[in-house]
Amino acid sequence: MRKEDCFYLGKIVRKHSFKGEVVVKLDTDEPELYQDLESVFVALGNDLVPFFIVDSILQKGNQLRVRFEDVESEGDADAILGSELYLPMEFLPKLTGNKFYFHEIIDFDMEDVNYGYVGVITGINDSTAQPLFEVNSNGTEVFIPMIDHFIKKVDRENKKIIVETPKGLIEMYLGN
Repeated sequence: MRKEDCFYLGKIVRKHSFKGEVVVKLDTDEPELYQDLESVFVALGNDLVPFFIVDSILQKGNQLRVRFEDVESEGDADAILGSELYLPMEFLPKLTGNKFYFHEIIDFDMEDVNYGYVGVITGINDSTAQPLFEVNSNGTEVFIPMIDHFIKKVDRENKKIIVETPKGLIEMYLGN
């Protein structure tokens, strides 16, 4: 399994017991969807290694206490501490309407209700306070804030997102 075919589920943040149990901080708004997994992929070096789950229990919101098969001591747990966990893309719940996963909208076209065709979404910048769509408009990079009331329609069938941005925002980048 390759990382490109998976999504980031969370990270092993600490040991829970001397019997090898660990606590995983899940990177999700819906941790309950992942409390009964049979297995996960653990990133060890450049490899994703399947680990089978013997037992798991959700605690403190998005923390999952896990006992993996063949992780039976503190030493075993130390070996995987800090490792990232991944699941195959097909485990992601399907989103509908105007909700979307960042990875699924890459290469979608972006249109603005007032401006018209803006360009192709090349990425999402989520290192800022407000995530931004990164749009390539004929070689010029345009940043559109990912604000719910800007997003008018996510058209998965035609791979297009329709937005309505404040007057002048797109022109500020493109100079027209």
